[in-house]
Amino acid sequence: MFDDVYQSPLSARYAGKEMKYLFSNNKKFTTWRKLWVALAESEMELGLNITKEQIDELKSHIDDINYDVAIKREKEVRHDVMSHVYAYGVQCPNAKKIIHLGATSCYVGDNTDIIIETEALKLIKKKLVKLIKILSDFSLKYADLPTLAYTHFQAAQPTTVGKRATLWIYDLLLDLEEINHRISNMRLLGCKGTTGTAASFKELFMGDMEKAKELEMKIAKKMGFSGVQPVSGQTYSRKVDGLVLNVLSGIAQSATKFTNDLRILQHLKEIEEPFEKNQIGSSAMAYKRNPMRSERIASLARYVLADTLNPAITASAQWFERTLDDSANKRISIPEAFLATDGLLNTYINVADGLVVYDKVILSHLQKELPFMATENIMMDAVKKGGDRQQLHEAIRVHSMAAAAKIKIEGKENDLIDRIANDPVFKTTKEEILKTLKPQNFTGFAKEQTIEFINNVVNPTIKNEEEFTENIELNV
Repeated sequence: MFDDVYQSPLSARYAGKEMKYLFSNNKKFTTWRKLWVALAESEMELGLNITKEQIDELKSHIDDINYDVAIKREKEVRHDVMSHVYAYGVQCPNAKKIIHLGATSCYVGDNTDIIIETEALKLIKKKLVKLIKILSDFSLKYADLPTLAYTHFQAAQPTTVGKRATLWIYDLLLDLEEINHRISNMRLLGCKGTTGTAASFKELFMGDMEKAKELEMKIAKKMGFSGVQPVSGQTYSRKVDGLVLNVLSGIAQSATKFTNDLRILQHLKEIEEPFEKNQIGSSAMAYKRNPMRSERIASLARYVLADTLNPAITASAQWFERTLDDSANKRISIPEAFLATDGLLNTYINVADGLVVYDKVILSHLQKELPFMATENIMMDAVKKGGDRQQLHEAIRVHSMAAAAKIKIEGKENDLIDRIANDPVFKTTKEEILKTLKPQNFTGFAKEQTIEFINNVVNPTIKNEEEFTENIELNV
């Protein structure tokens, strides 16, 4: 639908429904109401004058939020939390007087942010595990397919397609480790009042600090958390947001590295991202198959990398127990970092699951460079036949430079093998040399390393996670 109101492409084009829901108004405000219920119920359990009937009334109106009342009220009082307290009270007249009892705005605002960020991390984790599994299957499938490896993007000793994929996987395993660490350390703010001293709860519980502490633990348990932050001002430390986005930054780094490799491989016509039957690669050049999905991943990842600066700057700029210069930035930077990460993972999964490998092109590129790589073996064989190592080394240097000149200057094929076979100093024939030029002879332990890595490292790591990766919704 087209209208005259700006709509974020992160929501309209890239992120999936689950992630968009997590950062929706409905998720936010129903979570506020769940927190108000948890607060009131816990206060009742600790002896405050709150009845079960009041709690039941609050619970019955968690999901049917009267947004019209809240919006109208906010225009009058210009305070979002108090507007929703008022709207909730309109629906729950018996419980009206005990809603938000003892709390400050950050009780619902900050605790909701922690809850949503935690759920969003878990959704990102599901997709990360699925991606690792897809790439692991790809890696095993091509564990023994030799390919030209590069250092400095210059031809180097061969590896295998599967071994190269393990490099992508290992980056993602490091991201998985970080995301698990961050999820396990997420704690609610709790309810410590306006400056973090819990003064209002000291008043409510007649100076009983243990009850105030128990109140926080009860709320945490009701909201699915193991605990609360041990100390705070009015807000939780904004460093938490920075640490969360650092995890997303790591995923963006890994995704960008993958897309850089794949875009180069697609240029070489060795491996391509999926390309649908009716897909258009270029508006001008109909023959083109541009790596547009990989470019989308790289583009979104760049946004995430840049966005990571926002919570870092915000955390460093907070004054004493709190300031409000975090609010507008936080409302934008945190959701958009998650939406962008979700979007790039959706596309990464789609690309990884449809990679097309052109083994004959890979072999052709490798065979053009193999003669250079075989020279050390040829030299050693010639030494065994009585040759002088230094003399042989110089001969190989001369022949290699001449063959390279043929390729680069004249555009001819590599004739290094013919040159060596025709030089009597090597005491060998072309047939003998060609017997050694099997690509698998030059890939070292690439196949074995790949199989060992997948079986001994990857599979045990994701074994307990895979059941949560079924039926993942993608938006590609």
